[in-house]
Amino acid sequence: QVQVVESGGGLVQPGGPLRLSCTASGIRLDDYFVNWYRIIPDEQRLRVATISGSGTDTYYPDTTKGRFTVSRDSAKSAVTLQMNNLKPEDAGIYFCNPYRVNSSYWGQGTQVTVSS
Repeated sequence: QVQVVESGGGLVQPGGPLRLSCTASGIRLDDYFVNWYRIIPDEQRLRVATISGSGTDTYYPDTTKGRFTVSRDSAKSAVTLQMNNLKPEDAGIYFCNPYRVNSSYWGQGTQVTVSS
């Protein structure tokens, strides 16, 4: 059984940093692209970062480029999302999504609140 777990969410002031982590059991994260999404209640999910299986390729939309960094921590078998200069509009539930053709998994998410 595959289990994906996100952690590291919390309350942060505008302009502050936060680091999220994604781990998984039952699959090797290195075998998957990993997306990070933000989901706000009653709104569509928004992809905020993607990293390839090898870790050599990343993608960021304009809204997070230059502020967010996704990376792989091979020692911990994890994918991390470093978020800097957070804005109130970055608030939401963040989900890690290991993905490849015919396989896609989701965790329960971790809440990020950006408020003074």
